[in-house]
Amino acid sequence: MGFRHLLLVRPFHLDVPYLEALRERWEEDCKAFIMPWGHMIPTLEDVAYLTGLPVQGEPVVGLKRRDYYDDIAELLWPEFVVGRRRPIRSILLGSLSEAMGLRGGRRGPLETLEEFYTRVRGLLDLGGRSEERCVWIFTSYFFGCLLFATQSSQMNCKFVLLLRDLAQAGRYAWGAAMLGHLFSLLPSSSRRSQSTGGFTPFLQIWGYTRFPMGRRTVAEERQTMVPLMGRWEVAPDPRVTDRRAEDVRVALNHYPHEQVVWTPYRGEADTSHPAVAAGRPLFDRHLLLLCLGTCEVLYLELVVRTLGWHQPAIEVPSLGREGHSRRRFFAEDRDWGEEHGSTVAY
Repeated sequence: MGFRHLLLVRPFHLDVPYLEALRERWEEDCKAFIMPWGHMIPTLEDVAYLTGLPVQGEPVVGLKRRDYYDDIAELLWPEFVVGRRRPIRSILLGSLSEAMGLRGGRRGPLETLEEFYTRVRGLLDLGGRSEERCVWIFTSYFFGCLLFATQSSQMNCKFVLLLRDLAQAGRYAWGAAMLGHLFSLLPSSSRRSQSTGGFTPFLQIWGYTRFPMGRRTVAEERQTMVPLMGRWEVAPDPRVTDRRAEDVRVALNHYPHEQVVWTPYRGEADTSHPAVAAGRPLFDRHLLLLCLGTCEVLYLELVVRTLGWHQPAIEVPSLGREGHSRRRFFAEDRDWGEEHGSTVAY
């Protein structure tokens, strides 16, 4: 189905202040993070290397239905709709976790990540259902809690229909859909919301690879793991758990420009990363990222340094707690865009 590599990644600690300060720098007009040293955005190359999700394939699109009652009863289990009035458009994530035997599976305050991981694996119980139905339930939970998470405690039923034919589920460009979904939620999650939408573990590790501030290093015993997210061991660290978003904002404003990592994947062979080898033809194109009802644009002219091309200096004012900035394009940027054209891949 395209999720095997990502499911090998162990749970890790979310650096909430880091994510909050990063999300505040998202500028919706240009679909990029406005950093003191220039524009930066996650690309399909980042998705392929970090998550192992396929970025090449059929777009994740489909017709939106008014009511998913019958589909949920058929694919998951009638228990998910019993007693509920029609129409049904979403499912509580709690009901999915309960169906897998994971109710109450939160990490304890004194529990290590390894202990939590082992305990959750022991709790997992799909109740003797058929293998196919178990896959539907688990993948729906995986979508709602992680890959296509929203700022609510519910999963949109529109994703379930994509799993009706499990044999064909691997043909979709799940990585491109994940990135489009994340882009669509960044504007709302940057407005002082306490909840986070989108696949935030990906966003956190993407930031760590570019401007690593107060984070754990890559675990030595995992230096050959694929995807690259699996190499990180991000445990609660006094250097980061006690800091505030304001501390990260100040650190970002004064981060040494020469220490920014623009090309973090040098030395990685395509043969070790199947998603990278398959998706490489898309890495230097302008793209539309489709995820069912959303369509987001990936502006590659804003990441030319990431691609190894020249990017002129730009003027970006420092962002305060409530600050915003406007993008400023230069003639050289426009020339690059005219030369390479605008290719729509999805």
